[in-house]
Amino acid sequence: MKANRVRELLAGALLVVACTVLSGGARAQDANSYPSRPVRIIVPFAPGGPADIVARLLAQKLGEHLGKQFYVENQPGAGGNLGMGAAARANPDGYTLVIVSSSYMVNPSLYPKVPYDPTRDFLPVTLPAYAPNALIANPSLPVTNAKGLADLVKANPGKYSFASAGMGTTPYLSGELFKLSVGGDLVHVPFNGSSPAIQSTLGGHTPFAFVVLAPAVPHVREGKLRGLAVLSAQRSPALPDVPTIAEAGFPGQEADTLMGLLVPARTPKAIVDRLHQEVKRIVALPEIKERLDAIGFVPVANTPDEFAAIIKEESTRWANIIRAANLKAE
Repeated sequence: MKANRVRELLAGALLVVACTVLSGGARAQDANSYPSRPVRIIVPFAPGGPADIVARLLAQKLGEHLGKQFYVENQPGAGGNLGMGAAARANPDGYTLVIVSSSYMVNPSLYPKVPYDPTRDFLPVTLPAYAPNALIANPSLPVTNAKGLADLVKANPGKYSFASAGMGTTPYLSGELFKLSVGGDLVHVPFNGSSPAIQSTLGGHTPFAFVVLAPAVPHVREGKLRGLAVLSAQRSPALPDVPTIAEAGFPGQEADTLMGLLVPARTPKAIVDRLHQEVKRIVALPEIKERLDAIGFVPVANTPDEFAAIIKEESTRWANIIRAANLKAE
Protein backbone atom coordinates (compact mmCIF):
# COMPACT_ATOMS: atom_id res chain seq x y z
CA MET A 1 0.00 0.00 0.00
CA LYS A 2 2.79 2.36 0.98
CA ALA A 3 4.79 1.42 -2.14
CA ASN A 4 1.78 2.16 -4.33
CA ARG A 5 1.34 5.54 -2.61
CA VAL A 6 5.01 6.40 -3.16
CA ARG A 7 4.73 5.49 -6.83
CA GLU A 8 1.62 7.70 -7.13
CA LEU A 9 3.41 10.64 -5.53
CA LEU A 10 6.46 10.18 -7.76
CA ALA A 11 4.27 9.98 -10.85
CA GLY A 12 2.46 13.15 -9.82
CA ALA A 13 5.74 14.97 -9.22
CA LEU A 14 7.09 13.90 -12.59
CA LEU A 15 3.90 15.09 -14.26
CA VAL A 16 4.23 18.52 -12.62
CA VAL A 17 7.87 18.79 -13.73
CA ALA A 18 6.99 17.71 -17.25
CA CYS A 19 4.17 20.25 -17.48
CA THR A 20 6.45 22.99 -16.18
CA VAL A 21 9.16 22.17 -18.71
CA LEU A 22 6.64 21.93 -21.54
CA SER A 23 4.91 25.20 -20.60
CA GLY A 24 8.28 26.94 -20.33
CA GLY A 25 9.20 25.60 -23.73
CA ALA A 26 5.88 26.74 -25.13
CA ARG A 27 6.43 30.23 -23.74
CA ALA A 28 9.90 30.37 -25.24
CA GLN A 29 8.53 29.13 -28.54
CA ASP A 30 5.75 31.73 -28.38
CA ALA A 31 8.32 34.47 -27.81
CA ASN A 32 10.53 33.20 -30.63
CA SER A 33 7.61 33.11 -33.06
CA TYR A 34 6.15 36.39 -31.78
CA PRO A 35 4.40 38.09 -33.41
CA SER A 36 2.34 35.77 -35.58
CA ARG A 37 -0.37 38.35 -36.33
CA PRO A 38 -0.84 42.16 -36.24
CA VAL A 39 -0.11 43.98 -32.98
CA ARG A 40 -2.16 46.90 -31.74
CA ILE A 41 -0.50 49.89 -30.03
CA ILE A 42 -3.04 51.94 -28.07
CA VAL A 43 -2.29 55.66 -27.74
CA PRO A 44 -4.64 57.24 -25.17
CA PHE A 45 -4.32 60.67 -26.82
CA ALA A 46 -5.23 62.39 -30.06
CA PRO A 47 -3.19 61.88 -33.27
CA GLY A 48 -0.23 64.19 -33.79
CA GLY A 49 0.80 64.47 -30.15
CA PRO A 50 4.06 63.25 -28.60
CA ALA A 51 2.78 59.80 -27.60
CA ASP A 52 1.40 59.36 -31.11
CA ILE A 53 4.71 60.42 -32.67
CA VAL A 54 6.68 57.90 -30.62
CA ALA A 55 4.11 55.15 -31.19
CA ARG A 56 4.21 55.57 -34.97
CA LEU A 57 8.01 55.60 -35.09
CA LEU A 58 8.11 52.37 -33.09
CA ALA A 59 5.24 50.77 -35.03
CA GLN A 60 6.98 51.28 -38.35
CA LYS A 61 10.34 49.88 -37.23
CA LEU A 62 8.85 47.00 -35.22
CA GLY A 63 6.79 45.96 -38.22
CA GLU A 64 9.77 46.14 -40.57
CA HIS A 65 12.00 44.05 -38.31
CA LEU A 66 9.50 41.52 -36.95
CA GLY A 67 7.60 40.96 -40.19
CA LYS A 68 4.07 41.68 -38.91
CA GLN A 69 2.02 44.86 -38.84
CA PHE A 70 2.16 47.03 -35.72
CA TYR A 71 -0.65 49.58 -35.94
CA VAL A 72 -1.57 52.59 -33.82
CA GLU A 73 -5.06 52.99 -32.39
CA ASN A 74 -5.76 56.41 -30.87
CA GLN A 75 -8.27 56.39 -27.98
CA PRO A 76 -8.23 59.93 -26.54
CA GLY A 77 -10.34 61.21 -23.69
CA ALA A 78 -10.38 61.95 -19.95
CA GLY A 79 -6.69 62.84 -19.77
CA GLY A 80 -5.70 59.44 -21.12
CA ASN A 81 -7.97 57.43 -18.84
CA LEU A 82 -10.24 56.08 -21.58
CA GLY A 83 -7.42 54.51 -23.56
CA MET A 84 -5.73 53.22 -20.42
CA GLY A 85 -8.94 51.50 -19.37
CA ALA A 86 -9.16 49.76 -22.75
CA ALA A 87 -5.54 48.65 -22.51
CA ALA A 88 -6.05 47.32 -18.99
CA ARG A 89 -8.90 45.10 -20.24
CA ALA A 90 -6.92 43.71 -23.19
CA ASN A 91 -5.69 40.13 -23.34
CA PRO A 92 -2.17 39.77 -21.89
CA ASP A 93 -0.82 38.00 -24.95
CA GLY A 94 1.58 40.59 -26.38
CA TYR A 95 -0.83 41.71 -29.10
CA THR A 96 -1.94 44.87 -27.31
CA LEU A 97 0.70 47.42 -26.30
CA VAL A 98 0.14 50.91 -24.94
CA ILE A 99 2.26 54.04 -25.18
CA VAL A 100 1.68 56.17 -22.10
CA SER A 101 2.69 59.65 -21.07
CA SER A 102 3.31 60.89 -17.56
CA SER A 103 -0.46 61.05 -17.03
CA TYR A 104 -0.24 57.31 -16.32
CA MET A 105 1.61 58.24 -13.12
CA VAL A 106 -0.33 61.44 -12.40
CA ASN A 107 -3.98 60.46 -12.87
CA PRO A 108 -4.33 58.09 -9.89
CA SER A 109 -3.55 61.05 -7.58
CA LEU A 110 -5.53 63.64 -9.54
CA TYR A 111 -8.78 61.83 -10.35
CA PRO A 112 -11.10 60.39 -7.70
CA LYS A 113 -11.25 57.19 -9.75
CA VAL A 114 -9.34 55.83 -12.74
CA PRO A 115 -10.19 52.70 -14.78
CA TYR A 116 -6.87 51.01 -14.08
CA ASP A 117 -4.46 50.18 -11.28
CA PRO A 118 -0.96 51.35 -12.31
CA THR A 119 0.80 48.68 -10.23
CA ARG A 120 -1.59 45.77 -10.83
CA ASP A 121 -2.87 46.11 -14.41
CA PHE A 122 0.33 46.73 -16.40
CA LEU A 123 3.92 45.63 -16.81
CA PRO A 124 6.60 48.18 -17.78
CA VAL A 125 8.55 47.33 -20.94
CA THR A 126 10.77 50.37 -21.42
CA LEU A 127 10.90 54.15 -21.54
CA PRO A 128 11.64 54.77 -25.24
CA ALA A 129 12.07 58.52 -24.81
CA TYR A 130 11.05 61.62 -22.91
CA ALA A 131 10.57 65.26 -23.83
CA PRO A 132 10.54 68.47 -21.80
CA ASN A 133 7.38 70.50 -21.58
CA ALA A 134 7.29 73.96 -23.11
CA LEU A 135 5.53 77.27 -22.68
CA ILE A 136 4.40 78.59 -26.07
CA ALA A 137 2.34 81.59 -27.14
CA ASN A 138 0.53 82.95 -30.13
CA PRO A 139 2.69 85.72 -31.67
CA SER A 140 -0.22 88.16 -31.31
CA LEU A 141 0.18 88.06 -27.51
CA PRO A 142 2.13 91.22 -26.57
CA VAL A 143 4.92 89.41 -24.70
CA THR A 144 8.27 87.95 -25.75
CA ASN A 145 9.25 86.05 -22.59
CA ALA A 146 7.79 84.25 -19.57
CA LYS A 147 8.36 87.22 -17.25
CA GLY A 148 6.36 89.45 -19.57
CA LEU A 149 3.59 86.86 -19.63
CA ALA A 150 3.51 86.75 -15.83
CA ASP A 151 3.20 90.54 -15.66
CA LEU A 152 0.43 90.52 -18.26
CA VAL A 153 -1.55 87.86 -16.41
CA LYS A 154 -1.25 89.64 -13.07
CA ALA A 155 -2.34 92.96 -14.60
CA ASN A 156 -5.42 91.37 -16.20
CA PRO A 157 -6.98 88.91 -13.71
CA GLY A 158 -9.39 86.46 -15.31
CA LYS A 159 -8.80 87.72 -18.84
CA TYR A 160 -6.40 85.09 -20.16
CA SER A 161 -6.65 81.35 -20.59
CA PHE A 162 -4.05 78.69 -21.23
CA ALA A 163 -4.36 75.46 -23.15
CA SER A 164 -2.87 72.18 -22.01
CA ALA A 165 -2.60 68.58 -23.16
CA GLY A 166 -5.38 67.70 -20.73
CA MET A 167 -6.11 66.99 -17.10
CA GLY A 168 -3.58 64.61 -15.64
CA THR A 169 -0.77 65.55 -18.00
CA THR A 170 2.41 67.18 -16.78
CA PRO A 171 1.87 70.15 -19.15
CA TYR A 172 -1.38 70.81 -17.25
CA LEU A 173 0.46 70.59 -13.92
CA SER A 174 3.18 72.85 -15.33
CA GLY A 175 0.51 75.43 -16.09
CA GLU A 176 -0.88 75.16 -12.58
CA LEU A 177 2.58 75.61 -11.06
CA PHE A 178 3.15 78.70 -13.21
CA LYS A 179 -0.24 80.05 -12.17
CA LEU A 180 0.60 79.57 -8.49
CA SER A 181 4.03 81.17 -8.87
CA VAL A 182 2.73 84.34 -10.53
CA GLY A 183 -0.36 84.60 -8.33
CA GLY A 184 -2.52 85.28 -11.36
CA ASP A 185 -6.07 84.34 -12.23
CA LEU A 186 -5.96 82.06 -15.27
CA VAL A 187 -8.58 79.89 -16.96
CA HIS A 188 -7.44 76.38 -17.87
CA VAL A 189 -8.66 74.95 -21.20
CA PRO A 190 -7.89 71.21 -21.40
CA PHE A 191 -7.53 69.28 -24.66
CA ASN A 192 -7.09 65.60 -25.48
CA GLY A 193 -3.37 65.90 -26.13
CA SER A 194 -0.69 68.45 -26.98
CA SER A 195 -1.53 68.53 -30.69
CA PRO A 196 -5.07 69.96 -30.32
CA ALA A 197 -3.80 72.35 -27.62
CA ILE A 198 -1.20 73.61 -30.09
CA GLN A 199 -3.84 73.99 -32.80
CA SER A 200 -5.95 76.09 -30.44
CA THR A 201 -2.98 78.36 -29.72
CA LEU A 202 -2.10 78.61 -33.41
CA GLY A 203 -5.66 79.76 -34.06
CA GLY A 204 -5.54 82.28 -31.22
CA HIS A 205 -8.44 80.66 -29.36
CA THR A 206 -6.14 80.22 -26.38
CA PRO A 207 -3.35 82.81 -26.30
CA PHE A 208 -0.73 80.53 -24.78
CA ALA A 209 -0.25 76.91 -23.80
CA PHE A 210 1.77 74.41 -21.83
CA VAL A 211 2.50 71.44 -24.07
CA VAL A 212 5.07 68.77 -24.73
CA LEU A 213 7.90 70.34 -26.70
CA ALA A 214 8.14 67.87 -29.60
CA PRO A 215 4.94 68.66 -31.58
CA ALA A 216 5.46 72.42 -31.04
CA VAL A 217 8.99 72.52 -32.50
CA PRO A 218 8.12 72.98 -36.21
CA HIS A 219 5.61 75.76 -35.44
CA VAL A 220 8.13 77.67 -33.31
CA ARG A 221 10.80 77.30 -35.98
CA GLU A 222 8.41 78.67 -38.62
CA GLY A 223 7.46 81.62 -36.41
CA LYS A 224 3.83 80.54 -36.14
CA LEU A 225 4.25 80.17 -32.39
CA ARG A 226 6.58 81.90 -29.95
CA GLY A 227 8.63 79.73 -27.62
CA LEU A 228 8.75 81.44 -24.22
CA ALA A 229 10.52 78.69 -22.27
CA VAL A 230 11.43 75.01 -22.25
CA LEU A 231 10.75 73.38 -18.91
CA SER A 232 14.05 71.51 -18.73
CA ALA A 233 17.32 71.97 -16.89
CA GLN A 234 19.17 72.61 -20.16
CA ARG A 235 18.13 74.23 -23.40
CA SER A 236 16.80 71.88 -26.04
CA PRO A 237 19.00 71.27 -29.11
CA ALA A 238 15.76 71.38 -31.12
CA LEU A 239 15.18 75.04 -30.10
CA PRO A 240 18.51 76.35 -28.79
CA ASP A 241 17.37 79.98 -28.73
CA VAL A 242 14.47 79.32 -26.34
CA PRO A 243 15.52 79.80 -22.69
CA THR A 244 14.95 77.28 -19.93
CA ILE A 245 12.24 78.04 -17.40
CA ALA A 246 14.93 78.85 -14.81
CA GLU A 247 16.64 81.25 -17.21
CA ALA A 248 13.22 82.81 -17.80
CA GLY A 249 12.98 83.61 -14.09
CA PHE A 250 11.03 80.63 -12.73
CA PRO A 251 13.45 78.10 -11.21
CA GLY A 252 12.12 74.84 -9.80
CA GLN A 253 9.41 74.41 -12.44
CA GLU A 254 11.22 71.91 -14.64
CA ALA A 255 8.94 69.15 -15.96
CA ASP A 256 9.27 66.39 -18.52
CA THR A 257 6.72 64.20 -20.22
CA LEU A 258 7.72 60.55 -20.30
CA MET A 259 6.78 58.32 -23.22
CA GLY A 260 6.55 54.80 -21.81
CA LEU A 261 5.73 51.41 -23.33
CA LEU A 262 3.54 49.09 -21.23
CA VAL A 263 1.75 45.79 -21.74
CA PRO A 264 -1.18 44.30 -19.81
CA ALA A 265 -0.20 42.44 -16.66
CA ARG A 266 0.49 38.71 -17.05
CA THR A 267 1.95 39.19 -20.53
CA PRO A 268 4.69 36.52 -20.79
CA LYS A 269 8.07 37.78 -19.60
CA ALA A 270 9.76 36.43 -22.72
CA ILE A 271 7.60 38.72 -24.87
CA VAL A 272 8.25 41.69 -22.56
CA ASP A 273 11.99 41.08 -22.83
CA ARG A 274 11.83 40.75 -26.61
CA LEU A 275 9.89 43.99 -26.96
CA HIS A 276 12.42 45.77 -24.75
CA GLN A 277 15.32 44.54 -26.85
CA GLU A 278 13.57 45.56 -30.07
CA VAL A 279 12.83 49.09 -28.81
CA LYS A 280 16.40 49.41 -27.54
CA ARG A 281 17.64 48.49 -31.01
CA ILE A 282 15.24 50.93 -32.69
CA VAL A 283 16.11 54.05 -30.65
CA ALA A 284 19.81 53.35 -31.21
CA LEU A 285 19.36 53.52 -34.99
CA PRO A 286 21.11 56.69 -36.26
CA GLU A 287 18.09 57.86 -38.28
CA ILE A 288 15.71 57.39 -35.33
CA LYS A 289 18.03 59.07 -32.85
CA GLU A 290 18.52 61.97 -35.26
CA ARG A 291 14.78 62.33 -35.75
CA LEU A 292 14.04 62.22 -32.02
CA ASP A 293 16.77 64.79 -31.30
CA ALA A 294 15.45 67.10 -34.01
CA ILE A 295 11.99 67.32 -32.47
CA GLY A 296 13.08 67.57 -28.85
CA PHE A 297 12.90 63.97 -27.60
CA VAL A 298 15.66 62.37 -25.54
CA PRO A 299 16.08 58.63 -26.37
CA VAL A 300 16.33 56.24 -23.39
CA ALA A 301 15.16 52.61 -23.90
CA ASN A 302 15.98 51.50 -20.35
CA THR A 303 15.21 48.09 -18.84
CA PRO A 304 11.79 47.10 -17.46
CA ASP A 305 13.13 47.29 -13.89
CA GLU A 306 14.66 50.72 -14.47
CA PHE A 307 11.41 51.97 -15.96
CA ALA A 308 9.48 50.54 -12.99
CA ALA A 309 11.69 52.55 -10.63
CA ILE A 310 11.02 55.74 -12.61
CA ILE A 311 7.27 55.09 -12.50
CA LYS A 312 7.43 54.81 -8.72
CA GLU A 313 9.55 57.93 -8.34
CA GLU A 314 7.45 60.08 -10.69
CA SER A 315 4.18 58.88 -9.14
CA THR A 316 5.37 60.01 -5.70
CA ARG A 317 6.71 63.34 -6.98
CA TRP A 318 3.52 64.38 -8.76
CA ALA A 319 1.29 63.09 -5.97
CA ASN A 320 3.09 65.44 -3.58
CA ILE A 321 2.68 68.39 -5.97
CA ILE A 322 -1.02 67.64 -6.52
CA ARG A 323 -1.60 67.40 -2.78
CA ALA A 324 0.30 70.62 -2.04
CA ALA A 325 -1.61 72.55 -4.74
CA ASN A 326 -4.93 70.94 -3.76
CA LEU A 327 -5.64 69.99 -7.37
CA LYS A 328 -8.57 67.74 -8.28
CA ALA A 329 -10.07 66.54 -11.53
CA GLU A 330 -13.77 65.83 -11.85
